[in-house]
Amino acid sequence: MRQTILAASTLTAVSFLSLSIATGTSAQEFSTDALVQAPTDGWLTNGGNLFNQNYSPLDQINRENVGQLKGVWQTRLRGSGAGPRYSGEAQPIVHDGVIYMITGADDVFALSVETGAILWSYEANLEQNISTICCGWLSRGVGLGDGRVYIGQLDGKLLALDKETGEILWSVQAERWQDGYVITSAPLYYDGLIITGFAGAEYAQRGRVKAYDASNGALVWTFYTVPGPGEFGHDTWPEDTSAWRYGGGSVWQTPASDPELGLIYFTTGNAGPDLNGAGRPGDNLFTSSVVALDALTGEYRWHYQMVHHDIWDYDMPTPVVLFDREIDGQMRTGLAATGKTGWVYLLDRETGEPLIGIEERPVPQEPGQATAATQPHPIGDAYIPQSIDIPPEGYDLVNGGRIFTPFLTQGVVMKPSFTGGANWAPSSYDIETGLYYVCATDQIAMFRGGPTFNAEPESGDRFWGGIFGGVAAAGTGVFAAIDVTTNRLAWSQRWPDRCYSGSVTTAGGLVFVGRNDGRLTALDASNGRRLWQFQTGAGMNAPVSVFEHEGQQYIVANSSGNLFVGSARSDRVWLFSLSGTVDPVVPGAEGGSGTGAFADSAEPEAGHAGGDMVAAQQLYVTACQACHGEDGRGGQSGIGYSDELTIQAIVTVVTEGRNDMPAWGDSLSPEQILDLAEYIRGELLQR
Repeated sequence: MRQTILAASTLTAVSFLSLSIATGTSAQEFSTDALVQAPTDGWLTNGGNLFNQNYSPLDQINRENVGQLKGVWQTRLRGSGAGPRYSGEAQPIVHDGVIYMITGADDVFALSVETGAILWSYEANLEQNISTICCGWLSRGVGLGDGRVYIGQLDGKLLALDKETGEILWSVQAERWQDGYVITSAPLYYDGLIITGFAGAEYAQRGRVKAYDASNGALVWTFYTVPGPGEFGHDTWPEDTSAWRYGGGSVWQTPASDPELGLIYFTTGNAGPDLNGAGRPGDNLFTSSVVALDALTGEYRWHYQMVHHDIWDYDMPTPVVLFDREIDGQMRTGLAATGKTGWVYLLDRETGEPLIGIEERPVPQEPGQATAATQPHPIGDAYIPQSIDIPPEGYDLVNGGRIFTPFLTQGVVMKPSFTGGANWAPSSYDIETGLYYVCATDQIAMFRGGPTFNAEPESGDRFWGGIFGGVAAAGTGVFAAIDVTTNRLAWSQRWPDRCYSGSVTTAGGLVFVGRNDGRLTALDASNGRRLWQFQTGAGMNAPVSVFEHEGQQYIVANSSGNLFVGSARSDRVWLFSLSGTVDPVVPGAEGGSGTGAFADSAEPEAGHAGGDMVAAQQLYVTACQACHGEDGRGGQSGIGYSDELTIQAIVTVVTEGRNDMPAWGDSLSPEQILDLAEYIRGELLQR
């Protein structure tokens, strides 16, 4: 559903004349005209340019010579973000011979391109009791402009650091984490403004995007992704309840922007609660949508909702990408958005109208969930299966396990999963070929929810409205290339494990994309054939950055691992070039005992000497709860624990992995795994 009108956002009384006006070379480098260009001698903004294209016009490294690529150096970030609770999803920012890197602990490091030496660092010193983080402690990057580095933190703070020294120039409490708001995305620097969204729909919040004066942190405007009374779209929420106050609509990623149109674009998260639509009949705008705003005022311009009245957690956490392409003989200003449904939605970014065509089709109904009568179906190819061909053992199929099948408390299995499709990993776009590259997962999930679950939020509790259920069937990764002129697959390939890393494509005919097992790979952009791989030592779950320095092309990579896929954690930053001499490292070489530490041991006795249940509980909260739930009965991507589980069985699965459960034997010590197993068996499952 698309609507184009002019509606007011909440504006703070700040004169735009008071916005800082940078001067000199730096101002030109970070002007909107400069930032919209494909990057060359730096990587100045998340996504490479304001269009979020993740494209480099450099071709010194290409199909013919990429096999010669080696490490120039690797730098360790003093252990920051290397623990079990953290994820490394940040794309490095590069400017004037300096790499700016943020970890999952929100610590920032400035590194020399020449040597990898740490020039300065900022320590966030986050409170360790932040309890409203959905899916791992992480940051997706920093912003840069006007001589400042901008960071959004998990505690809801927004800060500006001096780019030369790391000193704090200003800091504001943008929102409180106690109220369910955290910042995981990289702030966007745009024409003297810093623009950021907030995560937290799982904690009964009302989504929002805010803009601040980049010079001093003063609030300029606020846009709510769930409209209040009197605002356009409020009639898509029930009039006689306060459901809109905690209606969700998180913004997980950095917006794209078009300076010529003066608009920013972002996609929104699911409606709240995730799996229970009974208390919020209506389409629930602007959740699971792409939204366009006036960049300087925050005024609404248009939206397109991809999933009406979302009860499946089929939101759109992937950053939008802008492009210009001839379609049917006419040059079009396009926008590509994708997410967990497995489709790419191609829109005119000036009007929000579909470029190729999107049909509203009837879908099965469930009155107990107040389901929408129709759902948008883009014309073109889905890049993952949207139904189940063979049911998993122990389950009956309803409606063929197809997308948009409704469910209640008894549960239904279907594809795609609530983890996607495409999740947070950024896509990339080749401006020469018109191919859009997307990283996704093909996985079965079990959905349970509906009116018997509490629809009123409890302060500090998760607001799910149901249970995210796992199925004992492993998911696989899909990496696909889609032609934006037709919305048809150019090629796709299946990976043995989930695809959970952003991609970057280059004029050298390459796509760089990481793997959970620690490899950074280079694919032939025309057909997906792997041309190069390099073992970085930890999960490669962040997009790389590509730049030129003193006549040589470089690739900089964040090898830190990821909680959501259980890849090995680290604090490594790698730099690569054709003149590099550093060889790959051993995979998962961060410590721990290795797979099978307890595989042949006898059943450990509960309460073994030295068992630390307090530490085990904290480890469960930080490393396990996001997938398996607070009570161990099922979380956002993992199956619930069986009451028949033994301590030894838990130790074996945690150490070695099973189905989509990754192996943790390389990340945790044998003592930690045993303590964790005893906590799950002896305390968690006894509640």
